[in-house]
Amino acid sequence: MTNSIPHLSIVIPAYNEASRLPSTLESVSRYLATLQDSWELIVVDDGSRDGTAEAAEAFARGRPEILVLRNPGNRGKGYSVRHGMLAARGRFRIFSDADLSTPVEETEKVVRALSLGAGVAAASRRLGASRIEGRQPWYREAMGRSFNLVVQVLAVRGVTDTQCGFKGFTADAARAIFPLTRIDRFGFDVEVLFLARKLGFPIAEVPVRWIDNPDSRVNPLRDPWRMFLEVLRVRWNEWEGLYRARS
Repeated sequence: MTNSIPHLSIVIPAYNEASRLPSTLESVSRYLATLQDSWELIVVDDGSRDGTAEAAEAFARGRPEILVLRNPGNRGKGYSVRHGMLAARGRFRIFSDADLSTPVEETEKVVRALSLGAGVAAASRRLGASRIEGRQPWYREAMGRSFNLVVQVLAVRGVTDTQCGFKGFTADAARAIFPLTRIDRFGFDVEVLFLARKLGFPIAEVPVRWIDNPDSRVNPLRDPWRMFLEVLRVRWNEWEGLYRARS
């Protein structure tokens, strides 16, 4: 990696993505190369068993602006995002799902919202200006709306889409929020937004183009319960005083 501080960091958590990751990294790095500002790309391998880390390292070879990190085993997407965000150095820091359901070109909208004063910019599929290409199956849409209702009541009011896997942070917000996070899996998005609001960082929702990925790894029978329990865990952590900001 270069010694200068980059303007933009993009973090991609990856678990068993060896077949898809090279094309994803090619698309992201090709887009970033068109930008006027400096950048870094961080891939976080979450204990993959299919050669994901090796594929990322092969792509990064000879490219100092690309960093590959490895988790100590399979720890979850939340852990991976935290790992990448705490290693990132950019003025603006974005995490993106490896499937690019939100195309990397939407980065410009997120950075614009952060430049205008937001501490966190959350991509949303539920705003009027959002463009959805290929809808989710009805049961996944129903699951998402039900989960969002729970989130509105228990944790983060006023955010229409907490689970879209494309969020940006200013450096100050990332440095304040991610050391406090404790949830490693599905509920981490809610926890991050809850902490942003608790710490006083403005949250901007950004309408984005979104493409449904039919190869979703969310289990519609098992995972909604886990997500619900992790939202309750956010409230419990708050009641226990576990989110006190560290000096």
